[in-house]
This record gives sequence, structure tokens and C-alpha cells, in this order.
Amino acid sequence: MFRSGKFVAKRLRKANDEPLSSDQVQPNGVDLTLGTVYEQSSPGRIDRDGKTVGERLELEPDDGAFRLEPGNYVAEYGEVVRVPDSHVGFVYPRSSLMRNSAMLHTAVWDAGYEGIGEGLLQVGHEIEIRRGARIGQFVLAAADHEGVYEGEYQGERL
Repeated sequence: MFRSGKFVAKRLRKANDEPLSSDQVQPNGVDLTLGTVYEQSSPGRIDRDGKTVGERLELEPDDGAFRLEPGNYVAEYGEVVRVPDSHVGFVYPRSSLMRNSAMLHTAVWDAGYEGIGEGLLQVGHEIEIRRGARIGQFVLAAADHEGVYEGEYQGERL
């Protein structure tokens, strides 16, 4: 069962420690905002016993907005997320991205994860996205699990 937006909002805070804005809280989740954008500049590697994330270049916004050409980018969110025990988190793209030929891809957020996450922002046509714009919606679902997340991304960017 998915939890209410009010429940989810209690597990998030802005990365700059400001409170969430009331328009971020939706009936079934909380809108995540764009913090910054990166472009991968070197190859990554995924092996059977480990991984290497490729180097990234942080893009600079022009007057507060990122002007992105078609391609793939890493979008860092502007919120700290904490997935409570007995829950699993998902991020879905806001429809305004899809209506502008862009898509946000993410992975499962396991119980116990805490940090400032990121997603793959795929841009099909030129788009301008302002820092702080709402790009995805974070939802929590009740879930059975054994253990909690203790991977290398635990506490990322905190």
C-alpha cells in the first residue's frame, strides 16, 4: 500500500535545511526538485564484484536554469530522503517532463536509505529546467523486508 503525501513529507527535508514547500506535498507522495545537473565525462564499469561510476562534470545553470540539449544527464535532487523501515521508495517522473520529451529514470530506494539521491535525466529535445523546479515524485509503499540498506550510497551528500 502506498502511503499518503503527508506521511512521505515527514521523511524528507530540503538539502539546504529549508522546509518543504506546501506545493511539493501531493496526495500520494512528495515532489522532488532539481538540485543540480551533471554530465558523465568518462566511462563507468559494472563488474560482478564491484563498480566504478564514471567521472562527472557539474553543469552551471545560466541565471538559475539549466539549458539542456538532447542527451543523458544525472539529476541530483534538492531533498534529503529517508526511507523508513518496513517501506520501499520509488521516484516517478512528473508528467511535465514527459510532455517536454524528457524522462527521469530511477532505481528502487531500499528501507533504511538516507541521503540526497539522483536519477538519470534523459532529454529528447532541448529543454530549460530551473534549479528548484519539481521534476519527480517520491512515493513510499509498505513492504516486507529483511535488513535495511547499508550500501556505499548510504548517507550520500549529507
